[in-house]
Order: sequence, then C-alpha cells, then structure tokens
Amino acid sequence: MAKFKKKKSAPTLGPDDSRKESVGEDPVDIPETEKSVPAPEAPVDPSMGIIEKSDKDRKLNKLFWLRVGLAILAGTTATFIFEDIEGEDRRWASIAFMIIIFAATIIVAKGMKMQLPSSDRKKIVTQGIGSYVFLYLFSWIVTYTLVNAGSASSGINL
Repeated sequence: MAKFKKKKSAPTLGPDDSRKESVGEDPVDIPETEKSVPAPEAPVDPSMGIIEKSDKDRKLNKLFWLRVGLAILAGTTATFIFEDIEGEDRRWASIAFMIIIFAATIIVAKGMKMQLPSSDRKKIVTQGIGSYVFLYLFSWIVTYTLVNAGSASSGINL
C-alpha cells in the first residue's frame, strides 16, 4: 500500500501564502498507522553455514552432470537394446527405460546424503530433469536415425 504523510499545517488560502511559514502553530500529534519496516535483502537460512552451502551446491552440481551423462548414454543405449521391438512398443519401452534410469539417479542422489532444508527437498527430483528428458530423447532419436539411415529409402547415403 502507498504511504502518505498527513499535512501538519493549516491549508493555504492564496498563492502567496504558501511561501510564509507558520511559526506559532504547534504540530498536532497524529499516530502513524503503518510503520515502515525495511524488507530483508535476501532470505538467509541461519542454520546453514557457508561451508555447508558450498557442499550442497557441489553435490547438486554433481547430480546434474550425472543426469546429463546418463541421459546421453541411456538414449544411445536404448537404440540398440530395443532394436528387436517393432512399432509403438519400442517407443513405450524406451520411455519406461528412461523413467527407470531417472529413478535410479534419485536413489543415487539420496545416497549422497545432501543436507537440504525442508523447502529444498524436491530439488533431488527436479535438479536437471528437463535436461535429462530432452538429452535422452535427442540422443535416442539421433542414434536411431544414424543407425537406420542407410536402410531407409530417404535419399541419405552414408
């Protein structure tokens, strides 16, 4: 809400009256309805020290890169594992494989024993999930295309 200060002097009557100061009038004490309290600049968790914070960030960074590497490796591997499956079943098998590998990274992350505050508990699951999904799908599609490009009559010669 906007805060406005109330005038403590009587209103002026003419254009020249605003230049004169009223010396004899005593200001009327009007209680303040809202007190301005400066907002904290950044929320700081006092229970978490600098060393613990850097250790937490280091472990979250390691989890992110673990998921990125596993996404590329698993997406490439899915091309060869599910080669014998035909049609729609191949796609669902690969998506199930992607979810199983991601669940394994959650178990690995819990084994890292990260000291996260209760507000950051979901970071174990959400850290790098978008990169994981898109890199898995990208590497799966690219390797599948490169492996099967010569067999299709698409006009691409390798």
